[in-house]
Amino acid sequence: MTRREPVDPGLDGVLVLDKPIGPTSHDIVALVRRLSGVRRVGHGGTLDPFAAGVLPVFLGRATRIVEYHMADEKAYRALVVFGARSTTDDLDGELTPSEALPPERETVGAALGSLRGWIEQVPPDHSAVRIAGRRAYEMARHGEKPELKPRRVEIRSLDLVAWDGADPSRPTATLEVRCSAGTYVRAIARDLGERLGSGAYLAALTRTASGPFRIEDAHSLDTARRVLAEDRAGELLLAPDVGLEAYPRLELSAEDLATLAKGQAVRHRGTSELSSGPSGLLRVVDGEGRLAAMARHDGGRLHPEKVFVAPGR
Repeated sequence: MTRREPVDPGLDGVLVLDKPIGPTSHDIVALVRRLSGVRRVGHGGTLDPFAAGVLPVFLGRATRIVEYHMADEKAYRALVVFGARSTTDDLDGELTPSEALPPERETVGAALGSLRGWIEQVPPDHSAVRIAGRRAYEMARHGEKPELKPRRVEIRSLDLVAWDGADPSRPTATLEVRCSAGTYVRAIARDLGERLGSGAYLAALTRTASGPFRIEDAHSLDTARRVLAEDRAGELLLAPDVGLEAYPRLELSAEDLATLAKGQAVRHRGTSELSSGPSGLLRVVDGEGRLAAMARHDGGRLHPEKVFVAPGR
């Protein structure tokens, strides 16, 4: 991922963090908000407390582009334990040992094929999915069985990269996963265990990529805490439109930008490529290359969807 020049002290941008095990994604957002003094802070995809890895945090006006990242592909490294089932499909739940013999490495590797590609996946009982206004995990905690419908997700790659059979009753597999947004890696572990008859649960999870944001580019929480406390956040922030390369880029004059900023459409006889981005949107930038708006090209006109500059600026 190409790093842009640090944004100005207005603190509008993306802070890519390597979340440690323990805090929730909300805890991280609250910490960044408190240390930076920026009121509007959000994140680009929840990680459970026991999970670590890439957590993009959006500050200031950049929070308005979070929605364009929600469909980003995710990548994970997962540790799966065989020989037991978990009520939560991970190590935080109540474990029930399986009576069946745990599988061998070769058996697990062969079983992965049935979980690749487009699959129907039932979310875990302890998930944030809403059922008649209630969260599934709330129902599960009260002893109710949530009736969760399968969701279509894409497992783009699923590979066995390490095996530990030191404990024959609880062998572990390290899996690398690339998947569509909305995929539950806990459910992959659960379903793999069911296919093999031995049960399985997720014991550790690291998100190695969230769309264009990779763990190699992520900052530790200690580094972010120190830099934010020293009022040097601009050194770590990426420009708000980093990672939106799928949306065609169009530079407009100051006059046309002023029109868009008022919520009005502007004439533009652009090429057909202008409407080739997701949802027909494109990035509008000013003369200095800064993101000014997200707009839709239709009928020779640009219609503003979101504007990031004030009228008359």
